[in-house]
Amino acid sequence: MDAFYAAVEIRSRPELRGRPVVVGGGPERGVVLSASYEARAYGVRSAMPSARAHRLCPQAVFLRPDFATYAEVSRAVMAVFRSVTPLVQPLSLDEAFLDVAGALRRLGMTPLGIAASIREQVAASQGITCSVGVAPTMFVAKLASRVAKPDGVHLVPADGVRAFLDPLPVGALWGVGERTAEVLDRHGIATVADVAAAGYTTMRRAVGDAHAAHLVALAHGVDERRVDPHGREKSAGAEETFARDLVDPAVRRRELLRLADRAARMLRHRGVRARTVALKVRFDDFTTITRSRTLPAPTDLARDLHATAVDLLDALGDIAPVRLLGVRGEGLVPADRAPEQIALGEPEHGWSDAERAADQARSRFGVAAVRPASLLGDPDPTRARSPADAAEKARDGHRPQPSVSRATSPPEPNG
Repeated sequence: MDAFYAAVEIRSRPELRGRPVVVGGGPERGVVLSASYEARAYGVRSAMPSARAHRLCPQAVFLRPDFATYAEVSRAVMAVFRSVTPLVQPLSLDEAFLDVAGALRRLGMTPLGIAASIREQVAASQGITCSVGVAPTMFVAKLASRVAKPDGVHLVPADGVRAFLDPLPVGALWGVGERTAEVLDRHGIATVADVAAAGYTTMRRAVGDAHAAHLVALAHGVDERRVDPHGREKSAGAEETFARDLVDPAVRRRELLRLADRAARMLRHRGVRARTVALKVRFDDFTTITRSRTLPAPTDLARDLHATAVDLLDALGDIAPVRLLGVRGEGLVPADRAPEQIALGEPEHGWSDAERAADQARSRFGVAAVRPASLLGDPDPTRARSPADAAEKARDGHRPQPSVSRATSPPEPNG
C-alpha cells in the first residue's frame, strides 16, 4: 500500500488531500509511523523522530493512529489478494507477496494484467492506492514494488533481472544495513553489480562465510524462497513512547497493563499464543534494554502478559525515568496446538472466558466498551491520549482531531 496509514486517514478526511500528513507521534515526542507523499517531499520518513519531522515540515498535520481501522482495511485488501490466488503471504498490514503462477493460467491474464486488476479492485473497494512489483523471485519483486511507488507497477522479466539489480546501491540487498554497507564500501563495493563481480571469496573476507553466500546469490538474482501462505509472524506486541517520561512505578505498571491488553488482543485475533514474554524499556537518555521470560505454558491472556512484564520491570530495581515501554509475546504457536493449562482449583470459567467475552463485546460495541478497571480513568488530564483512546473516540462517533500524541507500534515497512 502507498503510505498506508496516512492514506486511510486522508480517505476519511478529504479536506487533507494534497496536504502533508504525518501519522504517529505529535511534534514533540514519538516517531513517524506513516507520512503522505506531500510530507515526504520535505524529507519526512517512517521511523523518523516526530520532533525532526516537525522541524522539516512544520505545516504538516499530525494525526493519532487508529490501528483498529487500519486492521479492518488491511483485512479487506488481503481478501482482494486472495480472490486472485490462495498463495498470499502477508508481511505486515500493508504488504504481501502473491504467487500468481497458477492464476495466470486460471484467469488467462498476463502478470501486468493481474497487477492492474488488483490495483483497480483495491482502489474501488477501499479508496486507497497500492504499488506492485512483478518479478520471478520474491526479492526482486519487493525491490520492483519500491521502484513502482507511488501508485504504479514495475515489471522485471526473467531476462532483465541483472540489468535491474546491477545499478542499485548495495544497501538494496536484504541483510545489508548501514554498518555492513560501510564495511563493503571500504572494499570498494558500492553497488549490487560490485557484489556480483567480487564473488564469494572477496565477499567472505569482507563479511564472513554465511553472509557472503547470501549476498552473492541475491546479487545474481537468485532467491530460492517460495511464497508461504501458512507462514506466521514470530511475535506480536505493542509499545509506546510517552509524552512525559514515567517516574512513578505505579504508573509504569498501569501502562504495562494497557500494552499487555493490546498485545493479548492481537494474539487472540491471530489465533496464536506466546511461549515467551518480552519487555522493552527505553530510558530518558535513550538507552534501550530488553528482558524476556519463557512461560510454563503458552498464553494469549493480558493477565499473564502483564504479570510477567511487571516482574521483569521490577527486577530492574531503581531505574531512570522511562521514555518508552513495550510488551511483546514471542515464540508464537497456534492456539489449537497449545491448549490452556488449567491450574488445580481454578474455576471452570476464569480469566480466559472473561477476556474472550470482552473481545466479543469490543467487536460489537467498540474498544471502549470493555477494558481493565484501572485503565478507565486518567489521573493526569494533561497527559497525551493513546492511539487506542483515539480509535475508541472515533468508533463512538467523535472524529479524532490533529493533536500531539504518543507514538506506538512499528512504522510501515514499505510505503
